Amino acid sequence: MVEVSNKMTVMPGLRKIYGRPQSLKDVRTHYCPGCGHGIIHRLLCEVIDELDIQGRTIGVSPVGCSVFAFDYINIDFADSLHGRAPAVATGIKRSQPDKIVFTYQGDGDLAAIGLAEIVHAAVRSEKITTIFVNNANYGMTGGQMAPTTLIGQKTTTTPFGRDHRECGYPLRIAELLATVEGVVYLCREAVDTSARVIQAKKSIKTAFERQMAGDGFSLVEILSPCPSGWGMPPIKAREWLRENMMPQYKLGKFKDTREG
Repeated sequence: MVEVSNKMTVMPGLRKIYGRPQSLKDVRTHYCPGCGHGIIHRLLCEVIDELDIQGRTIGVSPVGCSVFAFDYINIDFADSLHGRAPAVATGIKRSQPDKIVFTYQGDGDLAAIGLAEIVHAAVRSEKITTIFVNNANYGMTGGQMAPTTLIGQKTTTTPFGRDHRECGYPLRIAELLATVEGVVYLCREAVDTSARVIQAKKSIKTAFERQMAGDGFSLVEILSPCPSGWGMPPIKAREWLRENMMPQYKLGKFKDTREG
């Protein structure tokens, strides 16, 4: 047996082809079984390693499940008030333009209390990247209705299902921001299947590359299962995401200024 990186051993003559990214800390997760945050953390770390930007990347996370991202991603991190991550990221990027700065936000944070922050960061075409995790509820605080909650979806604050007559309609962030001239790259992905995980990584990498090239604002929205918030087992949660969220939130690229 021979020892290789990340405390893995292999038989002589064999080659290690997969392991924990250098930027991903070797710690136990606190996320619920079936949650998509852990997958997205790993994708971020793989991209950071591949672009060789670990030493110059700064993340900003607000209130929500995302607040503990610094426990897993081995880079400099700043916490912000609820919804204010884009404002904090703006200050960091403008004062240290050589850094790669991103926000990591959930839908309860970004699409509700932080909606004005994200819209105006896009309007100003701030040279930051946003990773927007959409699981259609306030996952951390008890599964309450979020702006992205679907019509008819049951939450702890809509026990009979969201009714548009009382609560309005779901907010499509990618479609909204697609109308903003300051956005240079915008897409929506999902992490419910292996193929979509691979595609999500490509989009995250593209968004970071656009920032490295000195371009303006970019956002990658990622549909993610929340089994605990939705009250279902992990496999069922992935099925529910495909059957219910994807018809409402279409996957794909919404804007790329380099493609005209």
